[in-house]
Amino acid sequence: MSSTEESARPASASEGSAARAPLGSVVAAYVSVTKPRIIELLLVTTVPTMILAAGGWPPLDVAVAVVIGGALAAAGANTFNSVYDRDIDAVMARTQHRPLPSGRVGVRGGLVWASALSVASVVVLGLFANPLSAGLAVVAIAFYVLGYTMLLKRRTPQNIVWGGAAGCMPVLIAWAAVTGSLSWTPVVLFGVIFLWTPPHYWPLSLRYREDYAAAGVPMLPVVTDATGVLRQIIGYSWAMVAVSLLLVPVAPMGWAYTLVAIVLGAAFLAEAYRLRSRVRSGSADPRPMRLFHWSISYLALLFLAVALDPFLASGPFR
Repeated sequence: MSSTEESARPASASEGSAARAPLGSVVAAYVSVTKPRIIELLLVTTVPTMILAAGGWPPLDVAVAVVIGGALAAAGANTFNSVYDRDIDAVMARTQHRPLPSGRVGVRGGLVWASALSVASVVVLGLFANPLSAGLAVVAIAFYVLGYTMLLKRRTPQNIVWGGAAGCMPVLIAWAAVTGSLSWTPVVLFGVIFLWTPPHYWPLSLRYREDYAAAGVPMLPVVTDATGVLRQIIGYSWAMVAVSLLLVPVAPMGWAYTLVAIVLGAAFLAEAYRLRSRVRSGSADPRPMRLFHWSISYLALLFLAVALDPFLASGPFR
């Protein structure tokens, strides 16, 4: 019997027990399966993109529709991912207590929940924003579920590179919802997040390398030594910083964003090089999670600068 079949059995058996569980526990499990912390990170990029697209505050109804619709789309995609990955989640110590492998959410319930969330996201965006944003949401969900989860994650060490493209879609959705079209500015924002994803996620993969190896997932740290991983992290970090500065003439951005992008980029690169130094020194614990946590702060602060820039004095590129 395959690991997928084995993991499906307790999940199916849990359908009845889940129904008998306290309502609060059931609700908590169904919220948890959507990976709300990932959704929060996606919204950090969505709202500033709408502000930049509008040159100030976007229409309230559109902003609310994008926040709700975007959150629903991410929740639906994450839930599909949780259902499909329940077998490898059951193997890894970091994830074995998630709702699917622990049996708090059943496979059928998870699929129904994921489908309902995904459909609701498209309806909300289509009715209260515009068809282009709704269509982009469909692309994002399909790519994350079919492209990353089912096709790439278990087959290539570059899985997170291409899978991260789905996490870049909220900026395109936000821009399209406000303007009704796309331009080079959201493409550059897409590029920043696309290039940010590997140096954000590979430190986590370094920390939990044994988990991924045990589950048979070919994350880069599983198939490449730590020095090789850091070489790619630093390469992507330089490219990310360069693209973040490309936004200055393309958008164009003013002095506030320009200054913040330079300072944050330098800090990000310094942290990446410090991690490489610890790895090269043979440290028993090179503390890769420092870069992981800093990368979250970097993205949040960079997009905060994106949001503030339209309200501040114009800079040399305006």
